[in-house]
Amino acid sequence: MEVGTLNKPVVSFCLCVAAAGALLAATPASKPPAQMKLPPGLTPAIYKMMMTLPKGAHPAAMPPGTVPVSGCIPTMGYHYAKPGNFPGGPIYGYYNGKAAFTEIMVDKKVFDRGSNWEEVLKPLPGYKIDHVDIWYELHGHPGYPIPHYDVHAWYIPHSQHMTFCGNTSGKRPPYL
Repeated sequence: MEVGTLNKPVVSFCLCVAAAGALLAATPASKPPAQMKLPPGLTPAIYKMMMTLPKGAHPAAMPPGTVPVSGCIPTMGYHYAKPGNFPGGPIYGYYNGKAAFTEIMVDKKVFDRGSNWEEVLKPLPGYKIDHVDIWYELHGHPGYPIPHYDVHAWYIPHSQHMTFCGNTSGKRPPYL
C-alpha cells in the first residue's frame, strides 16, 4: 500500500516526529524548535504532551511488535505501529487502558488513481468498529510530507474519543 500526507500540519508533524523518535530510538522533543511557530490553539504544553512517548509496559491491548509512535494526541490518544508498517498502517490507537482505533494513511495521488485496499481496517481481536472518520491532510508533515487521508476505524463513539488527551471542547482542534 502506498501512503501520503496529513492535512493538519502540526498533528501530522508531531505524529511523524514522535514516530521517527520511537523508531530510531531517539528522544522525542519536549518543546517546539525555536524557528517553529505554533498554530492557533496549540500551546507549548499541548505540543509537549503530543511529543512525549508513553513510558512503562507495552499495553496489553496493542498488538505484539508495535511501538509507540506518538504522545497523547487530542481527539486520538496514543498511536502504536509496527516499525515496518509506519506511516501507511495499520496504526493502532490506545487511550485509558483500551484500544481505540485502527488507522491507515493513504497518499492522495494513490487514492485519486482509484487504488483498492482490502481488509486493512480490521478491528483488533475483541473489538468492533463503531464508526469511521476520514480526515484529509493537505500539507503533510515531517516523515510523511505529501497530501494524504487519515482513515480511522474507531472502536468507540465519536463523542468519547473527541475528549481524549484533555480536549475539553469535544471538537477537532484547529491545529489537527
